[in-house]
Amino acid sequence: MFDFMPADVMPRPILRDETISALPQTPEFARALAATGKEPMVLSQLKDTVVMRRKLLGRIDVAMVNRARIDKPLRLIEQISEQGLHRTPVILSPETPTPALARHGAVPLVSPAYVGLVDLTGDHDQRRARLHQKWRNRLVHAERQGLRVTRQSLPQTPAHWLFAADAAQQARRGYRSWPVDLTLAYARENKGMAKVFEAHEGKDIVAGILVLRHGRGATYHIAHTTERGKALSAHNLLMWEAMNWLAKQGCEQLDLGVINTEDAPGLARFNLGSGARLHQLGGTWAYWAPMGRLLRPIAALDKRLMSTGISGYC
Repeated sequence: MFDFMPADVMPRPILRDETISALPQTPEFARALAATGKEPMVLSQLKDTVVMRRKLLGRIDVAMVNRARIDKPLRLIEQISEQGLHRTPVILSPETPTPALARHGAVPLVSPAYVGLVDLTGDHDQRRARLHQKWRNRLVHAERQGLRVTRQSLPQTPAHWLFAADAAQQARRGYRSWPVDLTLAYARENKGMAKVFEAHEGKDIVAGILVLRHGRGATYHIAHTTERGKALSAHNLLMWEAMNWLAKQGCEQLDLGVINTEDAPGLARFNLGSGARLHQLGGTWAYWAPMGRLLRPIAALDKRLMSTGISGYC
């Protein structure tokens, strides 16, 4: 999978700091959901696991547990049932590989992906030393271009240029991200936790990124670079400035999202060059209580799908 990458950008596996929750499992995210009318369930007996409610095809109720550590699968299923959802299909996307789900009748749907995690601990020089050489060279190039970097909290306007750029990119690449109203709610309900960094060449904005803070972690949410910005290596400069600012705020880890070397090799190379290491997620599973026992043999046969290594899928 990673054969095309230079040796200095080859990924190195990492075990995620278990004390830093992924964004979908944070109080900040739960507040944003509630503010948009999508009040989540928070299972206090299971380390405040966040359970979202969605409608598939506009009519089928499902519960979703995204990027939670599922140390006790049966207890999680029981807790969801006790909340009146015993007949509701549950989509489970664990933070780590959780093959034990198969024993309880969960069926694997999608094999595990990998996310990139940047270590923000240490001082300025230590963070810079963790950058890969080619990435660091592009950063030096950007630092010599006279670019002006600004930082501000995300304005409460759906017309922000980053949203328009991101929507165009989603349409072009065929994927879906957060609704704009959810991103705005995150910024509104978590003051100062959604920051926009922009690179300016004179009066022109040539690149921008939006990062979301949550506890001791942060997530890289939206980014866009113009053709001129690419020529100036502006994205490298913004990422570096964001990493340093986050570290000063007490953040210890930056989540760059899924590393996809097949569909977005350039972005994967960029993210790994920033010093990110790989963390394997647990894939996606489906569980429906009325069919749990009947599906158990199928789940056992298919669970090998959920233990794919780095060479198989990311």
